[in-house]
Parts: sequence; C-alpha cells; structure tokens
Amino acid sequence: MSISSALQTGVSGLQANSRAVGDISENIANANTIGYRRGFSQMVTTTASGGDGTGVLSVVATQRLDINSAGGLISTNSPTDMAIGGKGFFAVSLRPNETVATNYMLTRAGAFLPDADGNLVNAAGFYLAGYPYSLDGTIGDIDRSSFAQMQTVNIANIGLSAAGTTSISVMGNLPSQDTGLATPGAPFTTSSEYYTNLGASERVSFSWQPTSTSSEWELTISDNGGNPMGSLTITFNDSGAAAGSPASYSNINSTATAPAGFAFDPATGKATLTIDNGTTPQEIEIDLGAPGSFKGVTQFAGDFTQSFDRDGSSVGQMLRTEIDEAGVLYGVFDNGQRRPLYEIPVATVANPNGLIEKKGNAYGLSSDTGAFIAQRANTGSVGAINAGALEAANVDIAEEMTDLIEVQRAFSTNAKVVTTVDEMMEETTRLKR
Repeated sequence: MSISSALQTGVSGLQANSRAVGDISENIANANTIGYRRGFSQMVTTTASGGDGTGVLSVVATQRLDINSAGGLISTNSPTDMAIGGKGFFAVSLRPNETVATNYMLTRAGAFLPDADGNLVNAAGFYLAGYPYSLDGTIGDIDRSSFAQMQTVNIANIGLSAAGTTSISVMGNLPSQDTGLATPGAPFTTSSEYYTNLGASERVSFSWQPTSTSSEWELTISDNGGNPMGSLTITFNDSGAAAGSPASYSNINSTATAPAGFAFDPATGKATLTIDNGTTPQEIEIDLGAPGSFKGVTQFAGDFTQSFDRDGSSVGQMLRTEIDEAGVLYGVFDNGQRRPLYEIPVATVANPNGLIEKKGNAYGLSSDTGAFIAQRANTGSVGAINAGALEAANVDIAEEMTDLIEVQRAFSTNAKVVTTVDEMMEETTRLKR
C-alpha cells in the first residue's frame, strides 16, 4: 500500500465514523420521541483502486434501523393514546381519507388526538386509518392487503344513536292458588317497555288470566295501542322434579292484522311479534321459557311477580370512546349503548428492515418490505393495542454514550493516520529538494 493509499483509507475512516457520530447524535436527540426507532451505522469494507494500481481496502458506513426492538410503555391519561404491545404498526395517511396508496405510511407513534374535525391525528400530522363498522355492528368483506378500504378514524361525526329492541325475556311467578277456581279472578296485567328502530319508547302488554283448570293460564299479548296480537294457553307442571315449570303451550291464536304478526313456537316457549312501525316491520322475540325450564315464567304458590330483560336503547349522545386490545374503538352513549365504530388494524410487513424511513417518525413501503397485511390486533403473532399508553423510543442512553466513546476513539485514530501520512508526504517532498 502506498502513502496515498494509506491517506485514502484514513479519510474513508474519518467519513464513516463521522456518519456514525451523526446517527448516535440523532438517537440521543430522539431519546424522548414517542415510537422512535434508533438508527446505527454498520462499517462495511470496500475496495478502491490505489494510486499504484493495486486494490485499496477502505470503509464506508451503511445506515441501519433497529425496527424490531420495542420501547417501553408509558401510561397516559388520554383515551386515544395507543401503543402496540408486540409486532406491527399503525397505518397513517398524509391527509384525511387519503385515496393515494403511496401517501399511506406505518408508524409506532400512537399519540393521537382529535383535530378540529374529530379526525385522530398524531404529533407529526399523520391521520390514523382504520376500518369503519356499519350500523349493524359488522365490517363486511375487506381487502387487508391494501389501504384501499381504510378510512380516517373520526370520533366527532358520530351523531345520535339508538337501537331497536329485538328480544324480551319474561321472568316471574304466577300464583298457583288462583287457578282451578269455579270462578277465576281478574287477570294479572303487566307490560314491558321496548324501543323502536328510531329510539321511540313503546310498550307491549301481557294479560295473565287464570282458568278454572288447575295450573292453567291464558296469556294475551297486546301492542302499544292495546290491540291484542295473539293468545295462548300455558299449562304448568304440578308435580315431580319439574313442578312449577311450564309443561306445554297450546291453543295458539294470532289476532294481529298484517303486516303485523304473531307467531309462537311451543317447543322453545318463544313468541315472535311483528310490529308495523316502519317500512320494514320490527320483529321482537319474547321468551317465556322452554317447557321444563325454570329460566322464564314459573307457577308456585305465593304472589304474582314479573320482570323483564330486554335489549335496545333510546336515542343517546356519545359520551366517550373506548379502545380494546383487539383495536376496536367503541362509542359509549348516554343511553347505555356501547357501539363499535372502527377497527384499528395492526399493519405488518414480511421484512420490517426493508421499510423506508420518512420524516415524522414514519416508514414507507418499498419493494424490499415484502407482503403487507393489515391484521386484527391481538390475533396470532400480532401485538395487542394498549389504550391510554404510548411506546417510548427504543434508545438506551448508556449504550449510545458507550458507542459514542468508541466511535470518537476510532475517529481520532483515523485522524492520526491522516496526519502521519501528511507528515510522511511532506518529508518526501523535502527529499526531492
């Protein structure tokens, strides 16, 4: 190796180590940046042509990102802050409801807050993307290998919410001593509230008439206007292990006028009411209890009692949002309803080290990243989403300071090589004189 070749090698060492110092300085500067992934330089030997025609070994610094190492979780008080406990990234876009696929990126920075329009956006100005739920609580068929069906997660454009009642369970006791009398007494009448699909409150009535036959009752069910929809006879078991439970349902009679309707299944003890209150009539299933079961209506000596358990809700305003480990963002309303609004997927790629670093602590896809898929959180090898938490940078200050000392020494040593070669060249020049 000639003197000029030694100078070239020393200079390459200075350049490579100066770049390594730059990476370390970036890591230290971003030690408190949420979701930051540390960068580092790997020294790679290269061969260049020397002044005498021989090959000269030099060094260059190749930048790498430590993407696979996670940072620690930091608890926060914001319900829209999120951290991924495991593999994967949040999908974000440059603009709300972005339609250009190349403007979508991946990030671990989950400090999201609603902007003036209610769109969740992080500190770098990237908008969180997810899959919206329809009103029936489903997402439908989606292509998870692209960004095409993603939308910006918005928690402000959620108006009033209501849920129509679909089922009513009837529970309670009918007094056995009131049956089998020559002159039966007056019927026991109760009613249960239910909600229409528009959130209006209406009631369905139940009239329990004891008969002159022991352990037998006639039930009439009426709509909100007091119009009878149907009737049936219930016979209860009066002995054995099943005493007090329904024995059979008979004499089923529908008095509803179409499009309203009444149907009853004696095998399950469930009635189906079809209520004419919209373009599509509302159907409500009423569960009285299967024969031989004590989960619904019973008959024992004592007082008349009756209670109802139903679903549905009135019109309500959204109070807050909640995010579970599966990444489902729920809206909680003041009517007690809890409705899924968005699924926040966890994006994965086959080769995370092939991601391209972007401004704002985000990464873009490249030909080296391999297959992309937006998976449901907390499934398989994909991490869970922790709401009310953020992921710290994966930077260890002690490690960075140790690396800085090592690189500084390497830089100083290469500088010594350069100064020594310079002195030798000056000495050679003096010999020519």
